[in-house]
Amino acid sequence: MVPNSNLPVAIIGGGPVGLAAAAQLVSRGLPVKVYEAGSAVGSNLLDWGHVRVFTPWRYCVDAVARKLLESHGWQMPELEAFPTADEIVSQYLAPLAKLPELAPSTETNARVVAISRWGTDKVLSKARETRPFMLLVETAKGTRRDSARAVIDASGTWQTPNPLGAGGLPAEGETEFGDRIAYGIPNVLGRDRHLYAGRTTLVVGAGHSAANALLELDRLAETEPGTSALWVTRSTDLVRIYGGGDADALPARGELGSDVRQLAESGRVRLVRGFATVAIREVDGRLAVEGQTKDGLRTLGPVDRIIAATGQRPDLTLTRELRLDLDPWLEGVKALGPLIDPNEHSCGDVPPHGHRELSHPEPDFYTVGVKSYGRAPTFLLLTGYEQVRSVAAALAGDMAAADAVQLVLPETGVCTVPVSHSGTSSQGCCGGPAPSAVDACCVDDAKAKASGQSGCGCGSTQAIAAVRSGDLEIAAQ
Repeated sequence: MVPNSNLPVAIIGGGPVGLAAAAQLVSRGLPVKVYEAGSAVGSNLLDWGHVRVFTPWRYCVDAVARKLLESHGWQMPELEAFPTADEIVSQYLAPLAKLPELAPSTETNARVVAISRWGTDKVLSKARETRPFMLLVETAKGTRRDSARAVIDASGTWQTPNPLGAGGLPAEGETEFGDRIAYGIPNVLGRDRHLYAGRTTLVVGAGHSAANALLELDRLAETEPGTSALWVTRSTDLVRIYGGGDADALPARGELGSDVRQLAESGRVRLVRGFATVAIREVDGRLAVEGQTKDGLRTLGPVDRIIAATGQRPDLTLTRELRLDLDPWLEGVKALGPLIDPNEHSCGDVPPHGHRELSHPEPDFYTVGVKSYGRAPTFLLLTGYEQVRSVAAALAGDMAAADAVQLVLPETGVCTVPVSHSGTSSQGCCGGPAPSAVDACCVDDAKAKASGQSGCGCGSTQAIAAVRSGDLEIAAQ
């Protein structure tokens, strides 16, 4: 018998993965409560709503959510069209949240700031699983305490960006000059145009957020004289952002990487690699940025503004009173750490995983979505949808469905293990030409390393079959 089974399953976060979890649970007859900190569902997406994602609509909608929507007359957008983040919210997430099955249990402007168990902190072990969860919820009407039988944390990481400081702490001067620093992907061609037109902007980062910002600054320069950009990366190897080009199963993602590579090689954007930011200083009203390089301390600028596209990290204060098992350096769920560690693995994929990998020593608590990856930058929406399908099945007691995890991820065309670790180049995961099932190769190797074994033999038949066994109906972002 499930303790507190009359209570809802609390879902923290009203984004794509959180609402998919709600749809999965509702379809199984379980009560839910969705808490969204923003003023509307999908608030994190709305922060970068002007950006067109590199996956078509057919990959952006959860299968169960789609079924639920279509039962109320909703029509799927053009399958091969590429939506903006704004369109994902307005055409998919907002209608989903308004359905009679979800609307009564979806609350916006409700920020969960802490989670514990009623009547005890994390120290007590005896009969811990019989105590309901207690959620501390901040709203415009004040703070309240809600109860839940289980908690799915799909709060994401967007609201906790990494600082500019290469050491993981804010660079000297970063707080002082914060009014001239934008984190993430500002709307350079729209709302924020006046901040960047005719000015020099330094973009820090080596991911897709940096690529989008650089390409928009380049477009702005076509019509606004004096607009320029300087691109800084801590890494000297940009294979992850340049991508696999035509070998990418998501062509728009490959095109994004190719475009930003062409931009840098054309000289329209000055690229400085191997620069670890340590300080920001004001010089004659503008900003100079200091960083460590292989040749010692170097100063760049002056510039007018900085875009910090340096990734995000999970908010761990939320769950301080829970018993979590986290990877010690990525801060995601521990079971995934060795398989997505960017120090060892950069295929941008992860093997099929579900409720067992996403659970913690805290009974009935699950970390899902991008937060399950912690600081690793390779999460795909496809992964999150399969995660919550498995978790919902487990909470419903359908363990056969919960354990039947199936997942196929689009290949990136890029699969590298750093030379310092592998002794090989970026030809493939384990050296030599990249195999057709390169994801399974990387996964198999990472699994072996995680269990203390010697390595992969580059892609066992069993591992490849496991990765290939899913049905690609839901997808990557």
